[in-house]
Amino acid sequence: MKALLLPLLLLPLAAFAQAPVIQISGANFRPLPLAYPAPLPVDDGGKKSSADFDEPFLFDLRASGLFQVLDRASFTADAKEGITAGSINFTRWSDVGAESLVKVQLGAEGGTLRGELRLFNVGSGREDFKASHAVPTSEPRQLAHFLADALYRHLTREPSPFLSRIVFVRKARDNRDVWTADWDGNNARALTTGGINLLPALGPDGTVAFTSYRRGQPDLYLQKEGGEARPIVQNGQMATGVAFSPDGKRIAYAQAQGESTQIYVANVDGSDAKRITDTPYGINSSPSWSPDGKRLAFVSNRGGSPQIYVMNVDGTNARRLTFQGNYNQTPDWSPRGDLIAFTARDERNAFDLFTVNVDTGKITRLTQDQSNNEEPVFSPNGRLILFSSTRTGTPQLFVMTAEGNNPLALPMGKGGGLTPDWAP
Repeated sequence: MKALLLPLLLLPLAAFAQAPVIQISGANFRPLPLAYPAPLPVDDGGKKSSADFDEPFLFDLRASGLFQVLDRASFTADAKEGITAGSINFTRWSDVGAESLVKVQLGAEGGTLRGELRLFNVGSGREDFKASHAVPTSEPRQLAHFLADALYRHLTREPSPFLSRIVFVRKARDNRDVWTADWDGNNARALTTGGINLLPALGPDGTVAFTSYRRGQPDLYLQKEGGEARPIVQNGQMATGVAFSPDGKRIAYAQAQGESTQIYVANVDGSDAKRITDTPYGINSSPSWSPDGKRLAFVSNRGGSPQIYVMNVDGTNARRLTFQGNYNQTPDWSPRGDLIAFTARDERNAFDLFTVNVDTGKITRLTQDQSNNEEPVFSPNGRLILFSSTRTGTPQLFVMTAEGNNPLALPMGKGGGLTPDWAP
């Protein structure tokens, strides 16, 4: 996502300290029935940008897990109805089951596209929230994500994931390249071109770390968009799977060591590397940092099969966390610190997604009977999970709530995606 170009008009920051309008978690949570008609253009510029704004804004609403977005085909209100309370027939919106109504107006002038969003309580006819934002006319998708983020923040008092970036691997014939994209998979750009490049990770400053076979064996590299790849671990031993610490100053990764694979922690440039596991003939891999930077989740077969473990960042106090199944892998520690998402292979050789509570060890299944589902990663606010799935026949990226509800394919066009990571 490009830097903010023009000022965003939102509620004062103090407003976000208030109680959320929607309580996202808890057994009593239910998605809010929401009507969102197509944006109203006020001029030809707004009309031209309407479709490009509408698709990402609607996807943000649907994927958030907050709303039951009502089908526009059911709407009975006048399509030319205005965006102010006095111009809206709320009975019409109540009749179709809406409890809240979002109206958006678009207009363009002098190379600037401006959007205005208003949220109404349908039952009372009260305007509950208003926000506006402006971008260059070439950026209607950016405008959609900003206004969706404003709405999300108003309702939850939390940042949304709508302004974040993701990274993933895309197949192209014999090549595997690393791509970056907006959170919904759009605005995708190739970071590497040609060869075998795998397991990308996004650092807090936008730097991407990945594993590459450009020298014939897996080494570790760092690269920024538009920059050159810089080797950070290239010492003749197979190294894979970088994970950035939450402050971006350190990395953890796995490296072959004789007949075993061990986990190392180093400075982000690869210097001062320290081995923190020591299990002869064992495999230790896939490190994932806790949000406070003090612990790591990882995979180890020291107990006879690949399982999820946690340990202090210096390698002490290693503790096995999963005891169900005999092949658990790809842990990702929630930004909220309470859960670790992982992939498990069942007796049918199918892969599915689960979470394990770090304190209690309670396992929760997230996917089932939908082909293979792998490589889960939490959104920066911990409310959503991005993963790869073959449920449509080829590997695609999907997003769902952290409880495993509301799975949606990212509208990212051809090419699919594997091994995603989400910017912290």
